[in-house]
Amino acid sequence: MTRREIREHVFVLLFQGEFYDAADVDVQNGLYFENYAKSASGEEMEYIVGRFARVRENFGSIDALLTRATSGWKLNRMGKVELSLLRLAVFEMCCDKEVPKKVAINEAVELAKKFGGDASSGFVNGILAKLVQE
Repeated sequence: MTRREIREHVFVLLFQGEFYDAADVDVQNGLYFENYAKSASGEEMEYIVGRFARVRENFGSIDALLTRATSGWKLNRMGKVELSLLRLAVFEMCCDKEVPKKVAINEAVELAKKFGGDASSGFVNGILAKLVQE
């Protein structure tokens, strides 16, 4: 499985997590792998779920950075696709030394084009570019 595919699976888990209580996340993740990520090996599933958990553990600091960068936008009013993509990208930019910032931004923009609306990619790119400048 490529890094892009892994990133996409983590994004989907983050996105679907926006619709469920924390207590239901493990069950929903299991259903996701059962139905949509059948080709993932046990090791890949473990990596994806671990990465998802690390992003969620850092929501506090990630959301603080996003709140500062999105003046005029409250995170709870932001689209769930964009919020999930931004959280993943900020995690990669700040917490994952293996992913260059430019790659994290590009991947988030590409996922926004695939899963978001017409303006999603520009919005995501703008917020992440502002974070890099800071």
